[in-house]
Amino acid sequence: MALDGAPVEAAGARVAPAPASEPVPAEFDAACAEHPGLAAAFAALTPGRRRGYLLHFGGAKQSATRARRIAACVPAILAGKGLQD
Repeated sequence: MALDGAPVEAAGARVAPAPASEPVPAEFDAACAEHPGLAAAFAALTPGRRRGYLLHFGGAKQSATRARRIAACVPAILAGKGLQD
């Protein structure tokens, strides 16, 4: 809603689109090469579950932490579960 109560579109305001997806860490690409079927299982997840995993992986500052988080989540991804399932 615009400040005057009119919808944003009617007010002529432009809203930046949300990013298409989170960046995929290089460590996840390496894990996909290491575990057959991981990339396909990840692609089969819902967009929200994929985004949750990518935010979790990308939230780590160090590469070792990202790799550890990814390794811990591989079984859940292969089982088709989300981060909180």
